[in-house]
Amino acid sequence: MAERSDPRQRARERGSARVLRLLFAGVALALAFLLGIAFARTLDERPEDGASVTSVRTLSPQPQSGPMRTVTVTVTAP
Repeated sequence: MAERSDPRQRARERGSARVLRLLFAGVALALAFLLGIAFARTLDERPEDGASVTSVRTLSPQPQSGPMRTVTVTVTAP
């Protein structure tokens, strides 16, 4: 005959499995949190690409000549 397990023993096994799942979830959350902090610090501490250099030039206007010819356009109302 097959032996039946005690209901209290099954309840204890379910309880311990729940505790293990909660413990595993807590460790996973803590690990994800620490990895996020490490990633953020890495981004903050990376070296700059280089110093920015700004140069300012003043452009003088080129001489312009007058128009070659002028045209007058008259529009009448339709």
